[in-house]
Amino acid sequence: MEVEFYGWEVFYDDGHHLSAEQEPKTGQTYTMYHGTSVQNARNIITAGFQQSRDGMLGPGVYISRNQKKAERYPLNSAKTDRVVLKLQVDAGKVKKIDTDNHPMQKTWHANGYDTAWVPPNCGMKAVPSGLEEDCVWDPNRIEVVDIALAPDQSITAELKGLISGAQRNKGTSTKPPQQAGICGVCRKRMAILHQTETCWGCGKNICIFMTKHKCRV
Repeated sequence: MEVEFYGWEVFYDDGHHLSAEQEPKTGQTYTMYHGTSVQNARNIITAGFQQSRDGMLGPGVYISRNQKKAERYPLNSAKTDRVVLKLQVDAGKVKKIDTDNHPMQKTWHANGYDTAWVPPNCGMKAVPSGLEEDCVWDPNRIEVVDIALAPDQSITAELKGLISGAQRNKGTSTKPPQQAGICGVCRKRMAILHQTETCWGCGKNICIFMTKHKCRV
């Protein structure tokens, strides 16, 4: 039996927003944050994140589910040069690192993990703030979706414009979505190839994993 699509909207509890002490689940996408300078924010939005060479958890991109922690960065910089990027992160396989000199503190990726997670108040001397932290190995697992904090409205507007432009460019890419791992219609990361249908009402190509579709006839 064929299903005729004619608009819908899905409502659900948003499991993408975990409190700092909640352990992330493998294979889930979460909202996280990254604090940086104004110029670096521009570069990240337009060119993507770059993996750090090293750090407390080794190479990767350092981010946090705790926006307050992200607001502390860059350290020792003026508040007028601090931006917090709101991110959508495909965590992949997650390893908890909660002790100093953990045997996988810098080798978690070599052991098959995509993200390292340091829970808050775990007592690690390497994290004197006691705030939650994550390190994602592959920058392609991270997408900037909004600006959580900026020095003023003009910079906020500029950066949001860059985000919109980056999303439009991604949507018009000629790279096949099954190669990119992103559905070309709903823009969600695909574990399996998404099924698309033609909307009976407006004739648009739509994905069954879209949370909302509204057509005009």
